[in-house]
Amino acid sequence: MANIQDIAKRAGVSVSTVSRVLNQHPYVSERKQAAVHQAISELDYTPNRSAIDLIRKETRSIGVIIPYNNNQAFDQLLHGVLNRSVERDYTVTVLPTKYDSNKELHCLTMLKNKQLDALILTSRSNNWNAIIPYAKYGTIVACEFTDHPEIGCAYIDRYGSFVETFQLLKDKGHTRVAFTTARGEESNSTQLIIRAYQQLFGDLPAEYPIRDCYSMDDGIRAAQQLLHGDEKPTAIYANGDEVAAGIYRYAKRIGLRVPEDLAIIGQENQPVGIGLGLSTVDHQLVKVGEHAFDLAIGKSKDKVEIPYQIILRQSD
Repeated sequence: MANIQDIAKRAGVSVSTVSRVLNQHPYVSERKQAAVHQAISELDYTPNRSAIDLIRKETRSIGVIIPYNNNQAFDQLLHGVLNRSVERDYTVTVLPTKYDSNKELHCLTMLKNKQLDALILTSRSNNWNAIIPYAKYGTIVACEFTDHPEIGCAYIDRYGSFVETFQLLKDKGHTRVAFTTARGEESNSTQLIIRAYQQLFGDLPAEYPIRDCYSMDDGIRAAQQLLHGDEKPTAIYANGDEVAAGIYRYAKRIGLRVPEDLAIIGQENQPVGIGLGLSTVDHQLVKVGEHAFDLAIGKSKDKVEIPYQIILRQSD
C-alpha cells in the first residue's frame, strides 16, 4: 500500500508538499498540486482521514440532533443543513434521540471526544444548564431562540407566529379555537402556544390542546376528540400540515364544511397541505437549517431570526 513518501517520490516533490496538498494548504503551486494529484491517482492512494483531521484539528463533520426522522418539520430543518453541507463539502451525522435526554447527552460528548466540529440542536430534551458545559468543546447551535451567550441560534419568532395566527382567527369571529401540539408542557413550543392562546382567548379549556400529534392519523384522532362535544371548536390550529390534513379528512367524513363549519390552519407549508388547499404558517424551516449550518461552521454565537409567513388558502 502506497504511503505519503511514495507519493512524494513519484511526484518529485517533498513530503511536506504532499502534506500541504492533502490538507488543502493554499500556498502550493498549481504545477506541484497537479503532480501530487496525478501520483495519488497512479498509486491509488487513500489518505488516512483520521490523521488529516488531527493535523487540521477539525473533522469537517457536523452533528445534527433530531428527535424524529419521520417528521416533516425536522426533515425540513435537516434538508436545510444538507443543502449547505453539500456546498461546503462537510459531512453531516444525523443523531436521532426520540427526546431521550441520556441519548442527547451522549451526542454532546461527541464534541468532547473531537468526533464532530459542531452540533446543531433541532430540538432538545435537556435544559440549557445540562447542555451549555459542552460548548467549550465545540460549537453548539440551536434552532430556537436562546439568550445564552455560549450558544448561537437560528430561529423564528414562534410566539409571534402563534399570536398572529390566533388573532387572525379571532378577527374572523372565532371564539372557540382548539389547537394541537407534538409534546406536553415540557416543550418550549407548547408553552409558547399556550401563552399565546391565553393572551387572545383567556383561560385554556381542559380539553385543549390535543397532544402527541405528528401525523395524519394523529390529526384524525384529534378531530375525533374535538368535534363531537357540545362546545366543539369552530377553528383548529394544527401543529403541522399532516396533522391538519387528518383533521380535514375527518371533518369531511362527518359532513362538516371547511371553512364554513370548521376553519383549519396547519404549519410548515407541506405538500399535503398545498394539495388540500390548507392555510398554513410557514416557519421557513429549510432556511433555519441553512443558517444553523452557517453558524456552526463559522463557529458563531450570533442570533439569527428567520421571518415566518402566514399563507392563506381555502381552509380558514
